[in-house]
Amino acid sequence: MNLGSDGMEIEIKVKSLHKALDILNCFAGGETLGVTEISERFGLCKSNVHNILCTFRQQGYLEQNPVTGKYRLGMQIMVLCKGLTDSFPITRIALPYMQEMADRTGERVYMGIPYGWEVFYLDSTYPSQSPSLIRRVLGLKVPMHCTGLGKAILANLPEEQIARFLDSNELTAYTDRTITDRKQLLRELNRTRLRGYAIDDMEHEFGIKCLALPVFDKDRKVYASMSVSGLSSHFTEEKIRKWAVIGREYVEKIENYL
Repeated sequence: MNLGSDGMEIEIKVKSLHKALDILNCFAGGETLGVTEISERFGLCKSNVHNILCTFRQQGYLEQNPVTGKYRLGMQIMVLCKGLTDSFPITRIALPYMQEMADRTGERVYMGIPYGWEVFYLDSTYPSQSPSLIRRVLGLKVPMHCTGLGKAILANLPEEQIARFLDSNELTAYTDRTITDRKQLLRELNRTRLRGYAIDDMEHEFGIKCLALPVFDKDRKVYASMSVSGLSSHFTEEKIRKWAVIGREYVEKIENYL
């Protein structure tokens, strides 16, 4: 079954293009791969794989190591990434507020949007006084059920969409704190909706805690979410309450422009 970005099943119209993009997607994790590895992964003949890889290389989407002959992502991908972020007005609107939030909290701040049943990172900022906290996340996708960004979005979807999410997704455990029980997750989403923000209590990455707030469009539909993320030891109850208030101020400013 093939799913679109909205999580719905779609019919493949151009199978050869679909196959080529499947191959390109192999490199999304930063892997370096050769013709043989890819042909074995997809059960394709090496000549077809070679032709596809060469085409992507000619267009700049892949680069080839002249010594090993293996391929990796090319710089044209960065051009597309910039075009993607520029196409979302929220990134231009939110960045100054995200930077202020990062400087005031001393933690990383992220912005994500729903992508199917995952969250797609659009942008991030880091406290100016702590360059060691820089972590590039553009283009990364994370689960909805165990991340602050995801739960802030999921909790504010219509009930039928939440039900469809639960019917369509396995609640995979990433740490021993991940919520994997459907009823427990529903209770957590209800708490999130009532208090106005989500908490990721080391549910996706051990040692990392996160506070996230939903961002609504002019029709009060959840459009994105913004989070503060850092070491769990930094997230005291007092700081969580304080940062939630600060975050709400910035989110409201962002929403005024949507």
